Amino acid sequence: MDDYVIEMLGITKDFPGVRANDDVTLRLRRGEIHALLGENGAGKSTLMSVLFGLYQPEKGQILMNGKEVKINSPNDANALKIGMVHQHFKLVEVFSVLDNIILGAETTKMGLLQKDEARRKVLALSESYGLKVNPDALVEDISVGMQQRVEILKMLYRDNEILIFDEPTAVLTPQEIDELMDIMRSFAREGKSILFITHKLNEIMAVADRCTVLRKGKLMGTVDIRDTTPQELSRMMVGRDISFTVEKKEQEPGEVVLQVENLSVPSRLHKKDAVRGVSFEVRRGEIVCLAGIEGNGQTEFVSALTGLEKLSGGRITLLGRDLTRATVRQRSVAGMSHIPEDRHKHGLILDFSLMDNLVLQRYWEEGFQRHGVIREGEVRGYAEKLIAQYDVRAGEGPDTLTRSMSGGNQQKAIVAREMDLKRDLLVAVQPTRGLDVGAIEYIHAQLVRARDENRAVLLVSLELDEVMNVSDRILVMYEGEIVGEFKPREVSVQELGLYMAGARRRDRQEVGA
Repeated sequence: MDDYVIEMLGITKDFPGVRANDDVTLRLRRGEIHALLGENGAGKSTLMSVLFGLYQPEKGQILMNGKEVKINSPNDANALKIGMVHQHFKLVEVFSVLDNIILGAETTKMGLLQKDEARRKVLALSESYGLKVNPDALVEDISVGMQQRVEILKMLYRDNEILIFDEPTAVLTPQEIDELMDIMRSFAREGKSILFITHKLNEIMAVADRCTVLRKGKLMGTVDIRDTTPQELSRMMVGRDISFTVEKKEQEPGEVVLQVENLSVPSRLHKKDAVRGVSFEVRRGEIVCLAGIEGNGQTEFVSALTGLEKLSGGRITLLGRDLTRATVRQRSVAGMSHIPEDRHKHGLILDFSLMDNLVLQRYWEEGFQRHGVIREGEVRGYAEKLIAQYDVRAGEGPDTLTRSMSGGNQQKAIVAREMDLKRDLLVAVQPTRGLDVGAIEYIHAQLVRARDENRAVLLVSLELDEVMNVSDRILVMYEGEIVGEFKPREVSVQELGLYMAGARRRDRQEVGA
């Protein structure tokens, strides 16, 4: 008999206009890494939120070690030693790392917090699992990779035995992903059981024991990883074969669209600039990729380029027009569109409808307003067109509250809005983060189409496969400087990794030599 620590039997969960889980059964063995795979909006996060007590199912039951349990809240889940790292981290940004870890599980004596003991436990856990953190750093000042470590330490601090990871690698660098895989394996060796939501088939093949696949809320099956292939898993997930290579023809770059000269951007964390003297250009008909490990200045560079932050020096020119001091709106109207890194902070207004979010960049245009009054019928028709074209899954269509949508479908909405603007320059930062293989295939095709329509594309990506497959030219950024420039066919992933880690530098004049 299988040693099941958790059994979710016949789980059904409804939201307005959509059945997120339709009679889904999932069984988790003790000490296994169990992947949960599915398209954006397939119901994966909903199913795990039911297990963690955030949602109550309409039907179904949960067994733990063969006995039925009721999980009415995350506190109930924690009492049963179930922990969860959410796709969008649940951290208080103005609190320290230590305060976030102990929040809700504080040790007190005569009404006073006992932080010294908590600090010792956190430091011991971080040392034991290779999750080094600074307990006194404010969460708002640390990288997303470090924030994820804080979330994992929150689970370990509570002695959780069942660990749920919701898209844990979506915000990590390749090196951090390898570290996380090692950490998950060590958890499994200790007898902890892991549920691992992901879209990335290579990660499932590398680390999981079994995989349960959902499609549009329904269970497609559970398979042993040693008996399957990435192609079979992708077919189960999307119902068709997926191409894992990007089809694009050679194209000659045209006129310069974007020119960046000696750009420097101040750092929020220390006195020296986060970006120092960066210069390059992007031409019509090419995809230039800015690659690098997170925390090396890409975020600050893009913020300055798109008008979200001020420069400390340098010049930005778009089609010959100086935009160095232009506002975000002025840059957009001048010909720049932007898929931002943080979809919640800079991409969407979560409490607006999907329809309103899709028109955020152009509601002032003649077709969408008359005498300052929004033409709702025009906006709705436009939204319906984009929802269909980009397969954005939303239970109530254009009227769906954006906050209620899955992370992947929120991302698709931003991509649809920015791609459809058809600006001369598309700045795409992590455009496929959190997307399933079918959606990634489509977005990559859209980036290539933008290039083939003679637009300029600046892609910022941590995904080395994406960097190598999609780009025509690669710029590597390390510690705020461009340390190498390559054509994809003249560099290997391993060599690129050395430049990203700062182990090598290359004179820009060597390119093409």
